[in-house]
Amino acid sequence: MPTQSNVKVDYPKLKTLREETGVSFSLCKKALEETQNNIEKAKKLLIQWGAEKVSEKAGRSTHQGAIFSYVHHNKQIATLIEILCETDFVSGNSEFQKIGSEFAMQLASMPAETVEELMKQVYIRDPSKKLEDLFNEMVLKFGENIKVKRILRWTLGK
Repeated sequence: MPTQSNVKVDYPKLKTLREETGVSFSLCKKALEETQNNIEKAKKLLIQWGAEKVSEKAGRSTHQGAIFSYVHHNKQIATLIEILCETDFVSGNSEFQKIGSEFAMQLASMPAETVEELMKQVYIRDPSKKLEDLFNEMVLKFGENIKVKRILRWTLGK
């Protein structure tokens, strides 16, 4: 996890990193300190810290969440994704809702049979990330155990 550094933080970069990632100012500041104000390296560090948080929180119960759906414009593909979290506060958060919708659209665009297969996919809106990176960012943002529980993809006639 992060350690304190003597690097002076570039505050415009801190603001940019915070806006781009949604992660707390304190973690963004630590990431910039550790990477000598390199935004791209700081983003990667935040993703790494997110993965560490995922494993730390994995044992916590998830009794809240939401089901997200997407129907493709041609009405021939539909998806459902169940994402669980610890509190209704997080499940009602607009960023949680947006990510859930993104995952449902991703599944319509790129078929997956299992949650694990879905999480390994490259994110269609940002090929530099995988869905598991988005997921780790979400855990880091909200500080809760969050998991994709089930997925379902229907294709007309199949």
